[in-house]
Amino acid sequence: MSLFRKIFGSKSKKPDEEIISDHRGRYMPEQKLPIDERFTINFKANGGKFLYCDDFKEVYQNLGHIISENDWQKENILLLDSELQNKFKNLKLNPTKKLNQAPFFLTTCENLIANDGSILISSKQIFEKKLIELPFNFIVFATTSQLVETIGEGLKGIKSKNSKQIPTNITTIKHFKSGEDNDFLSYGSSAKNLYLLLLEDL
Repeated sequence: MSLFRKIFGSKSKKPDEEIISDHRGRYMPEQKLPIDERFTINFKANGGKFLYCDDFKEVYQNLGHIISENDWQKENILLLDSELQNKFKNLKLNPTKKLNQAPFFLTTCENLIANDGSILISSKQIFEKKLIELPFNFIVFATTSQLVETIGEGLKGIKSKNSKQIPTNITTIKHFKSGEDNDFLSYGSSAKNLYLLLLEDL
């Protein structure tokens, strides 16, 4: 994902790419932005905050920065996914599965949707909980390989990966600041203060 490397830098040293002119004829078809760039623009427009990570060490560091920035060091963290809890077991977290005992929620997602900057989730992440029941503060851990063009592509991916038992409770989180929810997949949801820990895996 070259855009993330351009914005946030990379530890690997590569020669600068040749700069190509943006000047195009007025009748030329509009250039389509790369999928990573479209997601970044739309996600930020929705009010989301993300931290790009080259490796898991940076994921841990950035999670620590988020917790410190919000003064959550002594607070419980809502962790419904046992596999995710195991992934972050080396950090000094206070995990709980009780909704009313944590100011923030750490989760994964199904996909990152480029064309509207939303996060696609299902019962694999939130089980049968409604978004409105979950804490206002979300921290989502995802990888760049989870980027897809559209919600439809994400839904097809869920179906193909889970042919024996398709997850239920599929929804999107699109609003990361106050605003109206305006598509059927986010109907009944509420705005969330969302941080995205994005790990480069391509």
